[in-house]
Parts: sequence; structure tokens; C-alpha cells
Amino acid sequence: MKNWLLAAAALGVLVAAVPAQAQAEGDVALKAALAGAQRTPAFVARDTWRHPYETLQFFGLRPDMTVVEISPGGGWYTEILAPYLRGAGRLVLAADDPASVNAYNRRSAERLRAKLDAQPAVYDRVQLTVFAPPAPLQIAAPGSVDLVLTFRNVHNWAADGDDTVRAVFKSVFDSLKPGGTFGVVDHRLPADRVQDAKASSGYLQVAYVVRLAEGAGFKLVGASEVNANRKDSADHPNGVWALPPSYANKDQDRARFAAIGESDRFTLRFTRP
Repeated sequence: MKNWLLAAAALGVLVAAVPAQAQAEGDVALKAALAGAQRTPAFVARDTWRHPYETLQFFGLRPDMTVVEISPGGGWYTEILAPYLRGAGRLVLAADDPASVNAYNRRSAERLRAKLDAQPAVYDRVQLTVFAPPAPLQIAAPGSVDLVLTFRNVHNWAADGDDTVRAVFKSVFDSLKPGGTFGVVDHRLPADRVQDAKASSGYLQVAYVVRLAEGAGFKLVGASEVNANRKDSADHPNGVWALPPSYANKDQDRARFAAIGESDRFTLRFTRP
């Protein structure tokens, strides 16, 4: 990790927890969204590991943006983004296909739809699009988006091969306005380890993500350590899913994994030139 930070700094890449100006000014609306009653208590408990305020500040989130969240899952970040953007901005969720032949994906889409329908005062302006790699991948109209976010999803795309990751990154690039931002958080594999071609452990090398993103036309402009966890050795039985909140090994070494906490994560900010 240290070698990556030194290399990034040498290349002129911003390495910081959160931009200094944003730290000084703060974002009252974002803090209000984080403290809102719409958030699931079990999700709030993960804030200590996921640092949503600092992460979103680092990605340059503003309330007047058009934002796409790719693969929102259970809506952990959606619960924050939706009320924050509801007034002057727009939130698009690039989510599972409700008509998928895959039963898991259908159930995921149904759960997300039910979540949005249950609180119209929070989610009534959220737009859903279908994101089902390797296709369809048109997450938004070309050149219409200010910020695209994805949290702990690149390793899932990598499981389908580099071509799938390239296709997703190209779709993101095309959706963004010139100068738009692509924010990526995922589980970090140390640079001295061999990258599994299918990312079966759930961990990815930073260099792998940077290489494919730059291949799609992006420029890396920021790397934050806000989601770093130096207790995570990234070599667990059952991979990253051994750690909380998954606990894939159930009661085996549960206390040890709980003491580690959630995974060591890289937080990268790319821009479309």
C-alpha cells in the first residue's frame, strides 16, 4: 500500500482523506442525510468502516448533480444519496433487471423496488435503469451524468473477465459529461500478491483497476486512504467474505474477523477528460 501511495504522489495524483476545502466548509445537507430517519440502523452501524461523509466529499458530490450509483445492492449508499439529491439533483440507480432469467437478480430488483416504494417522500424522484453485465450496460444517456459511483462491485465484474470490466468502464465513460467523475471503492489486494484473474477472493490490485479505467479513457486524479484498514491481511479463508458483515466462515474465528473489521479498501477518483 505504501509503495502505491508514493507512486501516486510522484504522478501528481491527489492522495488525501478528503479535500482540504471540503473539510473546512463541510456539507450540512450531507450530514443531515446521514443522520436521517430513512437510514436502516444496521446500515448506520457500518459507517465506522465505510466513512460515507468523507468518501462522498472526496468524490466531489454536490446536491445539484446528476449521479448514477451502479449496482446499489440493498441500498446502503442509496439511503444517503436519494434524500441529498432529491431537491436540486437527480439520482439514477443502475440496478438488476427485474425481468432477468437469473432468479437471484430478479429478487434483488424486487427488493430494491419495494424499498423505494415504501418511502416515496425519500425515493419518489429516483430513476431506475437496468444494469446487467455483460449487457445491457447503458446506465444513462451519453454525456448526461456528473458523477458515477460504484462501491465494492468491480471485483464482481472481474469474475466475468477483463472484457466485462472494460465494457462497464466504457459505459461509465460514455455516460459522463466531459470533466465528470467516476468514483470507485473496492477491496484492496496488496501489490506484491498475484492478481487472481477472476478475483475469486474479492480483492483487487489498485494497478488492475487503474489500468482498465485508463484504457477506457479515464484519468486518475485522486486516491484516498479514507477506507484503508491496515488490520486486513487480505488472505482469509473464503476471501473478503470472511470479514464482517458477511462472516462467510460463520463461527470459525469469528471474534478474530470481527476485530479486523471490514476490508482494506482503495478509494479512487477518475475523471473523463
